[in-house]
Amino acid sequence: MSQDPNISRHANVVGLGLIGGSLCLALKDKGFIVHGTDSDITRVHVALERGIIDDNTVFPTADIGFVATPVAASVDAITKLLAEMSGFVTDVGSVKNDIVARVQSDRFVGGHPMAGSELDGLDGADATMFESAVWVLTPSPQTSDAAFAAVAGIISRLGADVVALSPQKHDELVALISHVPHLTAATLMGLADERSEEHLALLRLAAGGFRDMTRIASGRTDIWLDICQQNRVAIVAALDSLIDGLQHIRQVVQDEDRPALMAHLDRARQARMNLPSRVGPSTELAEVRIPIPDRPGAAADVFALAGELGVNIFDFEVVHSLEGDRGIIVMVVDNHQVDLFKGGLLARTFRPAVHRLS
Repeated sequence: MSQDPNISRHANVVGLGLIGGSLCLALKDKGFIVHGTDSDITRVHVALERGIIDDNTVFPTADIGFVATPVAASVDAITKLLAEMSGFVTDVGSVKNDIVARVQSDRFVGGHPMAGSELDGLDGADATMFESAVWVLTPSPQTSDAAFAAVAGIISRLGADVVALSPQKHDELVALISHVPHLTAATLMGLADERSEEHLALLRLAAGGFRDMTRIASGRTDIWLDICQQNRVAIVAALDSLIDGLQHIRQVVQDEDRPALMAHLDRARQARMNLPSRVGPSTELAEVRIPIPDRPGAAADVFALAGELGVNIFDFEVVHSLEGDRGIIVMVVDNHQVDLFKGGLLARTFRPAVHRLS
């Protein structure tokens, strides 16, 4: 791949965990020479052995530096890296207000890639992790236009969609869509675990819907202590809103108010179906939900058919039915191709449901 002459081929990455390792691989794929460091020397050796980094130094004249440490260590790591290199620096922490307020430099741009994996450390590092992912940048009043443009340009080269937000707005939003869902999943999982002591078969009966809802509770626990401390104001506000909502629906259920319950569920269902896809205007896309029969190769057949028909798949996920473990493939495809795709699926005995996004 040809190298843009306006972008340095050197990048520093501090912190070689899941996100840092994925950054190293993604940068190398784009032609960068990657200099990586970590407080864990064993992790550095692994990164060198696997070719994830080119060396374990800080390159003083690199145009970009990424700090991918836990949020509690971010400010010190950012300050140190700014002193060690002349280029621009960004971070990947999931809490921004405290970090941005404490780092006063026109070369720093706060950042947060909305990406991750259930795998941990370098074993989960993936060069494609940031492709089509939203990457939030939170510039401060001190951030120079040159710094923002340079950081945004490099992140875009990694395939991410750059969104600019104020640090406060970022923290409020991630509290709602990331931090509170994790705490909710952990609480629900804890409740089920407590009940399982009385009913040993309970967790064995846990269906796909429950497993999907609580999947994020299996992530690393240590990072959440710092996240909850640094974003506690926004998290508590979001928890209060969630508790209010649960108290309302509790009253609806207790009162056997069927119309109110139907309205609540319909609104949630419509909102979920209209969640924006990562790509394309929603008016040009359609969602196809395909229950997968219990036979070998069924899921592969769906993707093979899309390839045969030339159907462009913008996004997909595999979910579970609310009861049992039968999988459902959810695909977002071109609205103009959905009828062709549906016909092909029906001809192969699949039973797709189509929802045109609006």
